[in-house]
Amino acid sequence: MFGKVLVANRGEIAVRLIRGLREMNIASAAVYSEADRAASHVRLADEAYLLGPAPAAESYLSIDRVVDAARQAKADAVHPGYGFLSENPDFAAACEDAGLVFIAPTAEAMRRLGSKIEARKLAKQVGVPVVEGMDAPLSGIEEARAEARRIGYPVLLKAAAGGGGKGMRRVDAEPDLDAALRDASSEAERAFASGEVYLEKFVEQPRHVEIQVFGDHHGNLIHLGERECSLQRRHQKVIEECPSPVMTLRPELRDHMGQAALTVASAAGYTNAGTAEFLVDKHGNFYFLEMNTRLQVEHPVTELVTGLDLVHWQLRVAAGEPLGLKQSDITWRGSAIECRIYAEDPDNQFLPSPGRIAQLREPGGPGIRLDSGVYEGWRVPLEYDSLLAKLVAWGPTREAAIARLDRALGEYAIVGIRTTIPYFREILRDELFHAGQLDTGFLAAFEPRRRPRTDESLERLAALAAIAHEQRAASRNAAPDHRETSRWAAIGRAEAFR
Repeated sequence: MFGKVLVANRGEIAVRLIRGLREMNIASAAVYSEADRAASHVRLADEAYLLGPAPAAESYLSIDRVVDAARQAKADAVHPGYGFLSENPDFAAACEDAGLVFIAPTAEAMRRLGSKIEARKLAKQVGVPVVEGMDAPLSGIEEARAEARRIGYPVLLKAAAGGGGKGMRRVDAEPDLDAALRDASSEAERAFASGEVYLEKFVEQPRHVEIQVFGDHHGNLIHLGERECSLQRRHQKVIEECPSPVMTLRPELRDHMGQAALTVASAAGYTNAGTAEFLVDKHGNFYFLEMNTRLQVEHPVTELVTGLDLVHWQLRVAAGEPLGLKQSDITWRGSAIECRIYAEDPDNQFLPSPGRIAQLREPGGPGIRLDSGVYEGWRVPLEYDSLLAKLVAWGPTREAAIARLDRALGEYAIVGIRTTIPYFREILRDELFHAGQLDTGFLAAFEPRRRPRTDESLERLAALAAIAHEQRAASRNAAPDHRETSRWAAIGRAEAFR
């Protein structure tokens, strides 16, 4: 097993990885930018190395600087997390050239599957259905126009590299294509250091369902079931769950989709963790979209339902150990649902809400898991993704998991910035969500059903003033227990105004 691993990421996933390393008695080395000097992952790691200025291109996306940090740390391996360089085969190759084990698929498997275009080609070769579209990156606007006419509008522009909804644009008519292509390519370049995009047919209101796969270096390859990821805004997932509600209606789908995912992964000689993403139409037909050659943001729901630790597995497989499990050993118990807590304003087009976290109250209790990368007093930077934490609830049934998650969201208070916490409580109480009637257009259709919102600035100011007043009064006059009660009661009132 490794003696030290460099975590080439930031935020909640870096914290998650560092904790996993500590559980396995492996030393951790963090990297950070100037904007992240006081970040949670830097505080938690055994060592930390400065990469450079705040812009990701000069820090977290710089292959040379990350590899140099690993050398300085005398690390044995590098874990890329997700986002940034996690799906960059050149980064994987650079780590291997430097004598570092890359805790992810090989550079070769990543090249075959990390590119959405190459993954489409491979899926077609092995007989797995794909959405109609291109098998090569666009050369320019003229080819984009011709391909869009051939496929038929609406179409979807997609970044060939990376994921997370970056570099993706829906186009409904030709006059919108030019600007959408520029925007998608520019965003993809910033996020993944590759501006290549391609076109595929936009499928109306499908479910987005993915299959978690895992392979070792001894020829073993299994899947761990599905995750429902249909609730998305701007093509980015916000709520995920395991199992998918569609599996209760069509239980044979898990076997069919799981086998399709394994067929694609096997053809690429896949090792370590990966996720095959599919669209499922109302008739139960499924279409392969892409392969995410990394650990997914939503991996906790799979962990809670299967009882397996995917980070521990990643480390063991990267160190050469066999999986030690067969497909028949994998079982699924209960239901888990995850909310991505973003520093965004749901009532203002989900605009980022950077700033200082003035007060923080985190939830707990039976069946609750919180993967967080922030703390009270931390200033959320504008330079990176606005994901703060992931709140996950497990229950013996889907309804029990929903009830627990709603309760936990009610206990969760982040004061000083706007977050998606109140928005998720509205979704969890929606009748269609309870019924499991989900598709990728759910959130757009949900917006008109939301309760009316009013200008809250004065009420929020009053609530924050009440917090300050009660804290001062409590520190002068009250016993410790009363001070704590008073403090959180005030924060609760502030959260109610949100």
